[in-house]
Amino acid sequence: MVELNFEKSVDGLLPAVVQDYVSGEVLMLAYINKLSWEKTLETGQAHYWSRSRNSLWLKGESSGNVQVIHDILVDCDSDTVVFKVDQIGDAACHTGHRSCFFRRVHQGELVVEGKPLFDPAQVYGSK
Repeated sequence: MVELNFEKSVDGLLPAVVQDYVSGEVLMLAYINKLSWEKTLETGQAHYWSRSRNSLWLKGESSGNVQVIHDILVDCDSDTVVFKVDQIGDAACHTGHRSCFFRRVHQGELVVEGKPLFDPAQVYGSK
């Protein structure tokens, strides 16, 4: 198994940049630990470590918007990865947008681009 340098991070988490494997669009940035890395390699589906829930997270387990791994790139220090994925379902972002990067800085202001593809309250419930 490919070993990553989880010890380099104080909390054992490494960044995972997630891209659409066809278009190259950046869909999200998430974090992985050793367990989520192993589950990703074992299953071929993207698993992350949820910092807010402090638990393993299979992308799409609540929304159905899963990410199938097509390729993985590892940086020169083995402490960052790029997951090139097939985004199954409309959106990668919990806000309902295709990408988590749906806001652009324009003249010093944040401008929202595009509309959500689903209603998060219907998928995740109200908080």
